[in-house]
Amino acid sequence: MKTKLLLLEDDLTLSETIVDYFEEQGFDVVAVYDGDEANEIIYEQSFDLFLFDVNVPSINGFELLKEARKEGNKTPAIFITSLNSMDSLEQGFESGCDDYIRKPFELKELLLRVQTIIKREYSNKEEFVQISQNIKFNTKTNELIKDNEVLLLNFKELKLLKFFLQNSDELLSHERIYDYVWDYDEEPSDNSLRTYIKNLRKALGKDKIVSLKKLGYRFNSK
Repeated sequence: MKTKLLLLEDDLTLSETIVDYFEEQGFDVVAVYDGDEANEIIYEQSFDLFLFDVNVPSINGFELLKEARKEGNKTPAIFITSLNSMDSLEQGFESGCDDYIRKPFELKELLLRVQTIIKREYSNKEEFVQISQNIKFNTKTNELIKDNEVLLLNFKELKLLKFFLQNSDELLSHERIYDYVWDYDEEPSDNSLRTYIKNLRKALGKDKIVSLKKLGYRFNSK
């Protein structure tokens, strides 16, 4: 499953360079060019890591991350910026970033920093998520286990389950689910989504995934 990055960079040439490089490395990158656009997409989609420039139109990167942290968003973040004073560095970490890299930088260095944070995030996660008394999900092997037997899920059912587990008890709109489960070059299908939901309910119990008419779905952790 691809690691998903949100890139906020208003220099179009640099943005395209970063996107091309990270996509070649197997990442999924969503690029935005101003703070308002980034702020909007943060609440519409889930990401594994943020890459934020600071001096961008509308909301600057520091304020954007500070607000996201205030709202409870714990997605790791790296600032990529030409600001090189100690005050700026301090402000960056105070706003909630995990790392800070000054321009100009080597793309390989940025990649190494991203990989280090992603590896740390995944190693800090519990290996098993207990879904119910007899059902658990192995986050290391991506296996759903029921009564000590591994249940077979197709790729999109697996992605959907992980998305539900990451956002338990939260209403997830159809659009957010489409954005996460389907790749950008695929056409989302409501019929397919209903089939995936049906199969997950069969495995987990029908009360685990609640359908809220025209609004979306909610995964019940209790």
